[in-house]
Amino acid sequence: MSVLTPEQLEIAELIIEAVNLEDVESKDINPDEQIFTNGLGLDSIDALEISLELSKKYGVKIGAGDENVNEIFSSVASLTDYVQNNKKS
Repeated sequence: MSVLTPEQLEIAELIIEAVNLEDVESKDINPDEQIFTNGLGLDSIDALEISLELSKKYGVKIGAGDENVNEIFSSVASLTDYVQNNKKS
C-alpha cells in the first residue's frame, strides 16, 4: 500500500469530513485506490459534497459536466494532483 503524501493526506481528510466516513481513517486510505464504487464506495452525491469542500478550501471548481471528472475523481492521488495544479493561491 502506498503512503499518502502530506497533500494527499489533507485531501483524504477533506473527503472523510465532507461525506462523514466514520469508519475510515485518512492514513488508511490508499492514494491509488478508487474513490468510488469498489474503493471507498462513494457515489455521485458524495462527489458533489467533496466538490463543494474543495471549492471552499482551495477555490477549485469541478463540475459534473467536466469531461475529465471521472479521471479527476478516480483516486485520492489524482484528485490531489488536480487540486495542486488548479488551486487559487
